[in-house]
Amino acid sequence: MRTKAFLIILLLAGVLVSLRPAPDGRIASVVIDPKATPITMYWADDSGKALGNIGRLKALVEAKGRRLRFAMNGGMYMEDLRPLGLYMENGRTVRKLITATKGYGNFYMQPNGVFSVANGTAAIFPTAKAGNLEATGCATQSGPMLVVNGAINPAFKPGSTNVHIRNGVGILTNGHAVFAISRVPVNLHDFALFFQQQGCANALFLDGAISKAFMPEQGLRQLDGMLGPLIAVVE
Repeated sequence: MRTKAFLIILLLAGVLVSLRPAPDGRIASVVIDPKATPITMYWADDSGKALGNIGRLKALVEAKGRRLRFAMNGGMYMEDLRPLGLYMENGRTVRKLITATKGYGNFYMQPNGVFSVANGTAAIFPTAKAGNLEATGCATQSGPMLVVNGAINPAFKPGSTNVHIRNGVGILTNGHAVFAISRVPVNLHDFALFFQQQGCANALFLDGAISKAFMPEQGLRQLDGMLGPLIAVVE
Protein backbone atom coordinates (compact mmCIF):
# COMPACT_ATOMS: atom_id res chain seq x y z
CA MET A 1 0.00 0.00 0.00
CA ARG A 2 2.84 2.36 0.93
CA THR A 3 4.59 1.68 -2.42
CA LYS A 4 1.39 2.35 -4.37
CA ALA A 5 0.88 5.66 -2.56
CA PHE A 6 4.49 6.67 -3.28
CA LEU A 7 4.01 6.04 -7.00
CA ILE A 8 0.83 8.10 -7.03
CA ILE A 9 2.66 11.01 -5.37
CA LEU A 10 5.42 10.85 -7.99
CA LEU A 11 2.93 10.80 -10.87
CA LEU A 12 1.03 13.75 -9.42
CA ALA A 13 4.31 15.62 -9.14
CA GLY A 14 4.88 15.17 -12.87
CA VAL A 15 7.70 12.66 -12.49
CA LEU A 16 7.87 9.97 -15.18
CA VAL A 17 8.12 6.57 -13.52
CA SER A 18 9.34 3.62 -15.58
CA LEU A 19 8.83 0.13 -14.23
CA ARG A 20 10.79 -1.44 -17.11
CA PRO A 21 14.07 -3.02 -15.94
CA ALA A 22 17.21 -1.09 -16.80
CA PRO A 23 19.30 -2.56 -19.66
CA ASP A 24 22.00 -5.03 -18.59
CA GLY A 25 25.27 -3.09 -18.64
CA ARG A 26 27.13 -6.28 -19.52
CA ILE A 27 25.44 -6.36 -22.92
CA ALA A 28 25.85 -4.00 -25.90
CA SER A 29 22.99 -3.73 -28.37
CA VAL A 30 21.60 -1.87 -31.35
CA VAL A 31 18.01 -1.66 -32.59
CA ILE A 32 17.42 -1.61 -36.34
CA ASP A 33 14.21 -0.93 -38.25
CA PRO A 34 14.54 -3.29 -41.25
CA LYS A 35 12.00 -1.29 -43.24
CA ALA A 36 14.12 1.85 -43.04
CA THR A 37 17.58 0.25 -42.83
CA PRO A 38 18.20 -2.87 -44.93
CA ILE A 39 19.77 -5.78 -43.06
CA THR A 40 21.99 -7.99 -45.20
CA MET A 41 24.08 -11.13 -44.81
CA TYR A 42 27.54 -11.94 -46.13
CA TRP A 43 29.63 -15.06 -46.19
CA ALA A 44 32.07 -14.96 -49.14
CA ASP A 45 33.86 -12.35 -51.22
CA ASP A 46 33.36 -11.87 -54.96
CA SER A 47 35.67 -14.80 -55.70
CA GLY A 48 33.66 -17.16 -53.48
CA LYS A 49 36.24 -17.26 -50.68
CA ALA A 50 34.91 -17.06 -47.13
CA LEU A 51 35.39 -13.58 -45.69
CA GLY A 52 36.23 -14.96 -42.27
CA ASN A 53 35.85 -11.82 -40.17
CA ILE A 54 34.30 -8.37 -39.96
CA GLY A 55 37.56 -6.65 -40.94
CA ARG A 56 37.54 -8.33 -44.34
CA LEU A 57 33.87 -7.47 -44.80
CA LYS A 58 34.63 -3.84 -43.98
CA ALA A 59 37.45 -3.78 -46.53
CA LEU A 60 35.21 -5.40 -49.15
CA VAL A 61 32.39 -2.88 -48.86
CA GLU A 62 34.75 0.10 -48.61
CA ALA A 63 36.49 -1.00 -51.81
CA LYS A 64 33.10 -0.59 -53.47
CA GLY A 65 32.64 2.93 -52.11
CA ARG A 66 30.23 1.92 -49.36
CA ARG A 67 30.36 2.14 -45.56
CA LEU A 68 29.89 -0.53 -42.92
CA ARG A 69 27.52 0.71 -40.22
CA PHE A 70 27.00 -2.48 -38.22
CA ALA A 71 28.07 -6.14 -38.32
CA MET A 72 28.21 -9.26 -36.18
CA ASN A 73 28.73 -12.95 -36.74
CA GLY A 74 25.48 -14.45 -37.91
CA GLY A 75 25.29 -18.09 -36.98
CA MET A 76 27.33 -21.22 -36.42
CA TYR A 77 29.67 -22.67 -39.00
CA MET A 78 31.88 -25.60 -39.89
CA GLU A 79 35.69 -25.89 -39.92
CA ASP A 80 35.89 -24.46 -43.44
CA LEU A 81 33.73 -21.50 -42.31
CA ARG A 82 30.70 -22.67 -44.30
CA PRO A 83 27.39 -22.08 -42.47
CA LEU A 84 26.33 -25.07 -40.38
CA GLY A 85 22.59 -24.75 -40.95
CA LEU A 86 20.29 -22.94 -43.34
CA TYR A 87 21.92 -19.93 -44.93
CA MET A 88 20.37 -17.74 -47.63
CA GLU A 89 21.91 -14.64 -49.15
CA ASN A 90 20.25 -12.38 -51.74
CA GLY A 91 17.55 -14.98 -52.25
CA ARG A 92 20.06 -17.75 -52.95
CA THR A 93 20.24 -20.84 -50.74
CA VAL A 94 23.86 -21.60 -49.79
CA ARG A 95 23.02 -24.26 -47.18
CA LYS A 96 19.74 -26.10 -46.69
CA LEU A 97 17.68 -26.20 -43.51
CA ILE A 98 18.73 -28.79 -40.92
CA THR A 99 15.67 -30.40 -39.35
CA ALA A 100 17.48 -32.87 -37.06
CA THR A 101 16.69 -32.26 -33.40
CA LYS A 102 19.60 -34.18 -31.90
CA GLY A 103 23.30 -33.50 -32.26
CA TYR A 104 26.35 -32.02 -30.58
CA GLY A 105 26.50 -28.41 -29.47
CA ASN A 106 24.23 -25.43 -28.91
CA PHE A 107 22.93 -25.53 -32.47
CA TYR A 108 20.83 -28.60 -31.66
CA MET A 109 19.42 -27.35 -28.35
CA GLN A 110 15.67 -27.21 -28.79
CA PRO A 111 13.97 -25.33 -30.06
CA ASN A 112 16.53 -23.96 -32.49
CA GLY A 113 15.41 -21.46 -35.09
CA VAL A 114 15.83 -19.21 -38.09
CA PHE A 115 16.37 -15.46 -38.41
CA SER A 116 15.22 -14.11 -41.76
CA VAL A 117 14.82 -10.79 -43.54
CA ALA A 118 12.56 -10.36 -46.56
CA ASN A 119 11.10 -7.22 -48.10
CA GLY A 120 11.92 -5.11 -45.07
CA THR A 121 10.46 -7.58 -42.57
CA ALA A 122 12.65 -9.36 -40.02
CA ALA A 123 11.42 -12.52 -38.34
CA ILE A 124 12.52 -15.27 -35.98
CA PHE A 125 10.75 -18.60 -35.76
CA PRO A 126 11.50 -22.14 -34.57
CA THR A 127 12.99 -24.46 -37.19
CA ALA A 128 9.90 -26.67 -36.99
CA LYS A 129 7.85 -23.74 -38.29
CA ALA A 130 10.28 -22.65 -41.01
CA GLY A 131 7.93 -23.60 -43.85
CA ASN A 132 8.59 -22.24 -47.32
CA LEU A 133 11.53 -19.82 -47.41
CA GLU A 134 11.75 -19.38 -51.18
CA ALA A 135 10.67 -15.73 -50.99
CA THR A 136 13.20 -14.90 -48.27
CA GLY A 137 15.95 -12.47 -49.12
CA CYS A 138 18.38 -13.72 -46.48
CA ALA A 139 18.25 -16.14 -43.58
CA THR A 140 20.45 -17.95 -41.09
CA GLN A 141 19.71 -20.92 -38.86
CA SER A 142 21.14 -21.25 -35.37
CA GLY A 143 20.23 -22.41 -31.92
CA PRO A 144 18.93 -22.44 -29.40
CA MET A 145 16.02 -20.02 -29.38
CA LEU A 146 16.53 -17.70 -26.42
CA VAL A 147 12.97 -16.42 -26.14
CA VAL A 148 9.89 -18.10 -27.61
CA ASN A 149 6.56 -16.25 -27.62
CA GLY A 150 7.81 -14.00 -24.84
CA ALA A 151 9.05 -16.81 -22.56
CA ILE A 152 12.69 -17.67 -21.81
CA ASN A 153 13.75 -21.10 -23.10
CA PRO A 154 13.04 -23.44 -20.14
CA ALA A 155 16.30 -25.32 -20.83
CA PHE A 156 18.26 -22.39 -19.36
CA LYS A 157 19.11 -22.35 -15.66
CA PRO A 158 19.32 -19.12 -13.64
CA GLY A 159 22.73 -18.82 -12.03
CA SER A 160 24.40 -21.27 -14.43
CA THR A 161 28.20 -21.10 -14.36
CA ASN A 162 28.39 -21.93 -18.09
CA VAL A 163 29.41 -18.45 -19.17
CA HIS A 164 30.79 -17.15 -22.48
CA ILE A 165 30.79 -14.07 -24.66
CA ARG A 166 27.51 -14.48 -26.55
CA ASN A 167 25.63 -12.76 -29.36
CA GLY A 168 22.09 -13.00 -30.66
CA VAL A 169 19.12 -11.27 -32.26
CA GLY A 170 15.57 -10.60 -31.14
CA ILE A 171 12.44 -9.14 -32.70
CA LEU A 172 10.40 -6.44 -30.94
CA THR A 173 6.63 -6.27 -31.26
CA ASN A 174 6.99 -3.32 -33.67
CA GLY A 175 9.12 -5.44 -36.01
CA HIS A 176 12.45 -3.85 -35.17
CA ALA A 177 15.44 -6.16 -34.72
CA VAL A 178 17.59 -6.06 -31.58
CA PHE A 179 21.16 -7.25 -32.10
CA ALA A 180 23.16 -7.84 -28.92
CA ILE A 181 26.54 -9.09 -27.78
CA SER A 182 27.81 -9.48 -24.24
CA ARG A 183 30.83 -7.43 -23.24
CA VAL A 184 31.75 -10.05 -20.64
CA PRO A 185 30.97 -13.77 -20.34
CA VAL A 186 27.33 -14.42 -19.39
CA ASN A 187 25.15 -17.52 -19.14
CA LEU A 188 22.32 -18.30 -21.55
CA HIS A 189 19.60 -17.47 -19.03
CA ASP A 190 20.90 -13.96 -18.39
CA PHE A 191 21.42 -13.38 -22.10
CA ALA A 192 17.86 -14.50 -22.85
CA LEU A 193 16.57 -12.34 -19.98
CA PHE A 194 18.08 -9.28 -21.67
CA PHE A 195 16.00 -9.86 -24.81
CA GLN A 196 12.87 -10.60 -22.81
CA GLN A 197 13.27 -7.38 -20.83
CA GLN A 198 13.66 -5.38 -24.03
CA GLY A 199 10.26 -6.67 -25.12
CA CYS A 200 11.30 -9.26 -27.71
CA ALA A 201 8.64 -11.86 -28.42
CA ASN A 202 11.26 -14.12 -30.00
CA ALA A 203 15.05 -14.15 -29.85
CA LEU A 204 17.72 -16.42 -31.30
CA PHE A 205 21.20 -17.29 -30.05
CA LEU A 206 23.74 -16.80 -32.84
CA ASP A 207 26.98 -18.01 -31.25
CA GLY A 208 29.27 -17.79 -28.25
CA ALA A 209 32.93 -17.60 -27.29
CA ILE A 210 34.02 -16.55 -30.82
CA SER A 211 31.40 -13.78 -31.09
CA LYS A 212 32.45 -10.43 -32.56
CA ALA A 213 30.61 -7.23 -33.40
CA PHE A 214 31.13 -3.89 -35.11
CA MET A 215 29.02 -1.37 -33.19
CA PRO A 216 30.94 1.93 -33.29
CA GLU A 217 28.29 3.74 -31.26
CA GLN A 218 28.78 1.16 -28.49
CA GLY A 219 32.58 1.35 -28.64
CA LEU A 220 32.91 -2.06 -30.33
CA ARG A 221 35.15 -2.42 -33.39
CA GLN A 222 35.99 -6.12 -33.31
CA LEU A 223 37.42 -6.74 -36.76
CA ASP A 224 39.43 -9.90 -36.13
CA GLY A 225 38.60 -13.55 -35.53
CA MET A 226 37.59 -16.49 -37.70
CA LEU A 227 33.89 -16.32 -38.44
CA GLY A 228 31.35 -17.84 -40.80
CA PRO A 229 28.16 -15.96 -41.79
CA LEU A 230 27.99 -12.25 -41.06
CA ILE A 231 24.95 -10.01 -40.55
CA ALA A 232 25.48 -6.39 -41.53
CA VAL A 233 24.10 -2.97 -42.33
CA VAL A 234 25.94 -1.33 -45.22
CA GLU A 235 25.29 2.08 -46.75
